[in-house]
Amino acid sequence: MTVDTTDGLASLQPTEPDGATARYVFRVELRLELDTTGLWIEPDRFETTLYRTADDPGTSGWLFFRDMLWRGKLADEPHFRRLVEDELGCPVVSASFSELRTDKTHLEAVKAEIADNLALFNASSVSDVLNKYLGSSIRVE
Repeated sequence: MTVDTTDGLASLQPTEPDGATARYVFRVELRLELDTTGLWIEPDRFETTLYRTADDPGTSGWLFFRDMLWRGKLADEPHFRRLVEDELGCPVVSASFSELRTDKTHLEAVKAEIADNLALFNASSVSDVLNKYLGSSIRVE
């Protein structure tokens, strides 16, 4: 599977309750490194939740799930970690995809856009596409 990195994770920002109707949710373990003598931190690693706003269907970046996920998991975890490291400026020890958290309206719009563009997914149905990339990791709120 090839990964399109043209958009990278440029819109990778924690999503506050700001009206966003869909977001990708990841668990990441970060490592903090100090560049100074006589100071240290314990633990130097921590796990946190990372959110990425899901782009509106049909807009630039809406194919994030196709380019980054496979069967509900990260398709290329080392690549994803590097992208997150670039955005956050600290080492990412591990990363995993948790879910696409969305509302019914956004999910229906995604399904409609997929139906109009099945050739982009090498699939025969919308259900096949959702299963192929997101697995069962969709939560409708």
